[in-house]
Amino acid sequence: MPDDVLITGGAGFIGSHLSDALLALGHRVHVIDDLSTGAMTNIEHLRDDPAFSYTIESCGNREVVAELVDRADVVYHLAAAVGVELIVESPVRTIETNVHCTEVVLSQAAEKRKPVLLASTSEVYGKSTDLPFREDGDLVLGATSKGRWSYACSKAIDEFLALAYWNERKLPTVVVRLFNTVGPRQTGQYGMVVPRFVRSALAERDLHVFGDGQQSRCFGHVADIVEALVALMADERHRGEVFNVGSTEEITIRGLADRVLSATGSSSRITTVSYADAYAPGFEDMPRRVPDTAKIRAAIGWEPTRDLDRILADVIAHETTKQPAS
Repeated sequence: MPDDVLITGGAGFIGSHLSDALLALGHRVHVIDDLSTGAMTNIEHLRDDPAFSYTIESCGNREVVAELVDRADVVYHLAAAVGVELIVESPVRTIETNVHCTEVVLSQAAEKRKPVLLASTSEVYGKSTDLPFREDGDLVLGATSKGRWSYACSKAIDEFLALAYWNERKLPTVVVRLFNTVGPRQTGQYGMVVPRFVRSALAERDLHVFGDGQQSRCFGHVADIVEALVALMADERHRGEVFNVGSTEEITIRGLADRVLSATGSSSRITTVSYADAYAPGFEDMPRRVPDTAKIRAAIGWEPTRDLDRILADVIAHETTKQPAS
C-alpha cells in the first residue's frame, strides 16, 4: 500500500525532485513550504496529479504541522534557510527557521511515532581539516562573532535534536548531511555556484569566482541524492544514524568555472572577487569539502552514478529551455 509522505520545504529544489521520485514510486505526497526560498514553479508540473497536494505555510506553524504529520506515514524534513548569501545577510532568520521549525516537526512526529528523515548539511563540519569528512569526525566551527557559522551551528543543533528524540523518545529518525547538491531547478539567487556560473556563461557575462578560486567542492546530482534519501528512509535498520550523502568527485571553484565555459562554449571571462567584497569583511570559507561515503555505501549500497559532466549538461539544458531567469 502506498505511503502518505509529508515533505517540508517540498517546493524547494531538492524537495521538488524528491516529490517527483516518490510519486513515481506510487506514494501520495503532501508538501508544506512557505516559499521563502522555494517556488511554485518547482512543483507546478505536479499540481494536476491526484496523488500530490500542498500547503503554503511555515513549518513553524505548530497547528498546521500537527495536522499534516497526523495524516502522513513518514516525514522528510527539508525545510531550512539555505545559501551562503542568505545566511550572511539574515542570521536571525537562519537560526530561527532551522532550529524552531525542526523542533516543531520532531515534536509533532514524536507524538504520533512518524519516522523522520532530517536533511542536514556538510557545513556542520565547519573548519575541520580532517578530510575526507567522516560522520563520527569532530565538528570545528568558527567564532560566534562570525555570522557565517550560524547556519552550520543551527543545523548541528537540528542533528542533536533529532538524535535526542531517537535516544530519549524512540522517534525513528535518520540524519543526512548533504554535500553540494545541484541540478535542474536550482536557483542561483542565494549564492549557489553552479546555476550562477551557468546562467552567467549562457548570457556571456563574467563568471565571478570568490577568493582565489582554489577552494574545492564535490557536486552531487540531485537525482542521485534523492535516490539515497528514499532508500535510507525505506530501510528501518538505520534509525538514529547520520550519513554523508554526496559525490566524492572534487574540483576547485576555478576549475568549475573553466568546465562551465567549456561545456557552454561561452566566451565569458573569469574574474576574481574577494570574500570581503562578495560577503563581508572577515568572511571565512571552507577550503575543501569532501565526504567519506563509505558508511552509506556499506549500509544501503548507494553510490552516485552521475558525474560532473552529466550535472553540467543537465543544468545547461534546463537553463537553456526554461523561461529567462531573474
